[in-house]
Amino acid sequence: MRYSTLKERASFYRREFDLQRAFAWVAPLARPVFAAVIGRHTKIFPRKFRGEASTTLLIDDYKGPEDLRRLLVELRPESVYYDRNVYGRRGPEGQELAFDLDPENTVCPIHGSLGDKMRVGQGLGFCELELNMVRAAAARLYDELARSFSEVRVVYSGRGYHVHVFDEGAFRLSRSDRRRLARELKERGYPIDVWVTEGSMRLIRLPYSLHAMVTRIVIPLKRDELESFDPISDARCLPLFLRP
Repeated sequence: MRYSTLKERASFYRREFDLQRAFAWVAPLARPVFAAVIGRHTKIFPRKFRGEASTTLLIDDYKGPEDLRRLLVELRPESVYYDRNVYGRRGPEGQELAFDLDPENTVCPIHGSLGDKMRVGQGLGFCELELNMVRAAAARLYDELARSFSEVRVVYSGRGYHVHVFDEGAFRLSRSDRRRLARELKERGYPIDVWVTEGSMRLIRLPYSLHAMVTRIVIPLKRDELESFDPISDARCLPLFLRP
């Protein structure tokens, strides 16, 4: 796992990015809003976007799927997101319920907690053991949520996993309900980012986009694939330029 070059990012969005599946994923949002971060963490960005490299650029004025592709080829971002809010004439009318599990939030028997990693300058770093731990946590969380919701999906996010709930009732949960659910799960040991679930962070990584900090494609997975999924070698998440 490594940073993607600008040439590789452009090649991916020009030739590999599955627009049809990406737009099918965000279909419940009607007119989805996308966002891009060009080079905040990698410090790799086109020179002409130097001033915007560390900001989050909202993409809401695209003319259609191919126009979005054109913009991403031009921007060559390290990350692409979508806005989980459902917007009406008066603003947000609901939000997709989602859970973000990242490997650095696990307590590794070798590298310790997130605080331990940050003290040695490795806050975003993770090892293979942590990858396996967060994968197992995502599987447990999926099973738990599936007892209360009917449409639960899991996504390999490029680093960790996202668990999404697409039930209509979940879109209507209040901020306090989301916060309560997130804190309950956190107290029970799930390494989730509370601010994502409660709705403070409305952006989440777009499936089928490229996570250029690790050079992996963000892909949805079936529940029965989780136990054997290996993001280091699974061809489905490897862009063409990494394959033999």
